[in-house]
Amino acid sequence: MRVDQFDFDLPDENIALRPMSPRDQARLLVVRPDGEPLLEDARVCDLPSLLKAGDALVFNDTKVIPAQLEGVRLRDGAERTPVSATLHMRMDASRWKAFARPGKRIKLGDRIEFGHSGNACLLGTLGAFVEEKGEAGEVTLRFDFSGSALDEAIATVGHIPLPPYIASKRDEDEKDRTDYQTMYAKEEGAVAAPTAGLHFTPDLFARLDAAGIERHFVTLHVGAGTFLPVKAEDTADHKMHHEIGHVSRATASALNAVRARGGRIVSVGTTSLRLLESATTEAGEIQPWSGATDIFITPGYRFRAVDVLMTNFHLPKSTLFMLVSAFAGLDTMRAAYAHAIADGYRFYSYGDASLLFRKDT
Repeated sequence: MRVDQFDFDLPDENIALRPMSPRDQARLLVVRPDGEPLLEDARVCDLPSLLKAGDALVFNDTKVIPAQLEGVRLRDGAERTPVSATLHMRMDASRWKAFARPGKRIKLGDRIEFGHSGNACLLGTLGAFVEEKGEAGEVTLRFDFSGSALDEAIATVGHIPLPPYIASKRDEDEKDRTDYQTMYAKEEGAVAAPTAGLHFTPDLFARLDAAGIERHFVTLHVGAGTFLPVKAEDTADHKMHHEIGHVSRATASALNAVRARGGRIVSVGTTSLRLLESATTEAGEIQPWSGATDIFITPGYRFRAVDVLMTNFHLPKSTLFMLVSAFAGLDTMRAAYAHAIADGYRFYSYGDASLLFRKDT
């Protein structure tokens, strides 16, 4: 499909720079492609009444790490060049894939030192060598530390990698360390938050429990590739970056039992959806799963696992707007986004949410 089919105009005033407080008071646009009304304005706190007893919410429990690193490139006979790197996928105990800037000036074998004197493990800086160089500024960094020592160093010198549509308007601050994290974040490794989950509070969890709605967790470590624009003119020419995920045997069994007794699987966020779809067979059975996925969902995809999707509002021409258009229908999502923009809904990571019921195909 042509990428420009997924374009739309979004005024700057619709872009949220801070989350709603309390979180569950964010607005929620309910979209029913095959029901009435097509669009319904609600709040996230209304979720228990919008779902049914026996349904199961699936959350991504990944935890955002401060994966934005600033430093300098060191090379014999060359000046010290400022370098910015956004970690996006861990390769092993000491190596990470990252998007680095300025990409064209970084070469294999370059030494990069991140941080400032007195920080990383009292050694002044966190050092790394450029071990591989790929396309679009992607590099593989081999760090001086490994394992938990590397984790500690990154936590010390790194910054929360705010999405570019927020970072271009304000600096990251200490408040983002809590705001840009779900309340149930557990498994460290993401460089971007699964933002639909930012709306949940302990009170909302308690009310969902009282309504008989189950809660299950999977892990997909969201990478910085989620922020990359689609530069191709056709969706067939776009390359997705891999992200590491895990679905436990217990969770797979529980979700299969939900489907067997007529309950619906409600994915909280596109990350949970992409992982569940990766773990599900053609026959619709969710299996235990662990590994890397680069699944790219566009209109025409046949969904196997997820019945309802809760998600924030996404960028024009993004892979995520393509995904929601596949889920609820492109014409439906165009109408939903036009309504949201006109009615002042807040977009992107810190913005409002939508609850999408899957279009029958």
